[in-house]
Amino acid sequence: MIKVKNNFYAVILSFFLIVLGLMGFPAQTHAIEPEIKDILITNDMENVLLYARLVNGFKPDMELAVLAGIPATFTMQLEVYQDRSFSWDKRISKQEIKRTIKYDNLKKTFSVSNGNKKEPIIFSDFESAQKAMADFNGIIAAPLSSLTKGRSYYVLIKVKMDKVRLPLHMEYVFFFVSYWDFETALYRQNFSY
Repeated sequence: MIKVKNNFYAVILSFFLIVLGLMGFPAQTHAIEPEIKDILITNDMENVLLYARLVNGFKPDMELAVLAGIPATFTMQLEVYQDRSFSWDKRISKQEIKRTIKYDNLKKTFSVSNGNKKEPIIFSDFESAQKAMADFNGIIAAPLSSLTKGRSYYVLIKVKMDKVRLPLHMEYVFFFVSYWDFETALYRQNFSY
């Protein structure tokens, strides 16, 4: 009887030591959030141009779904404001830039369509298509004619993943697409003209 009692206490003690040991290590419960990096505001002869890059936009389950033929769309929301001290800031422009990636199982190619271009760009590998989705280069933020020299301005940008709509309520079969919905934080970049 004494031997059984000692084994019981040894098991209980081991259990509590394991629990206490695990409490000392931080749990990795937070996922890597998508964010916008490398924001640059410049201009050409006619327009203010935005350069930015989306990081951590593709999650592993999204990659699998895209390879299964489910399209994914990123939407960048972009606004340009004139910074004013004694009044509300004046909005100069507002626009949305949509990018959609689709995989063609028969041709084994990826197409990335941009909302303002008619023909999609075709890629043979997934990494190049992901890069095309994540790089927002040379986006026209506002025409220079709408700005006043010597004034301060700023750009507000964020990127969101559009909700996936599948035909015939297939969202219930591919339930993981509901986890795709994300939105980056709102980023502000100041500039002067």
